[in-house]
Amino acid sequence: MRLDKFLKVSRLIKRRTVAKEIADQGRIDINGKTAKSSSDVTEGDELTIRFGNKTSVLRIDKIVETTKKDESEEMYTIVDEKYTTDGDAE
Repeated sequence: MRLDKFLKVSRLIKRRTVAKEIADQGRIDINGKTAKSSSDVTEGDELTIRFGNKTSVLRIDKIVETTKKDESEEMYTIVDEKYTTDGDAE
């Protein structure tokens, strides 16, 4: 499944156009490599998403073409989440 479609179906990002923009800006990695919106994702892949001041690392558990809102969280497991603020030193 395409990355942008997975992000929409799993409801990690609400609109596919927004998912496409974020991916094409290089803010999403699949297994440590920068991904494009057209990149394929499979079960077991690890995604790193940098969105706003939040960086989420998640593992894809299940891929389905359509899902209900209640079942969308079963498609992935959050491995790590970090928030940054302007005052944080890296």
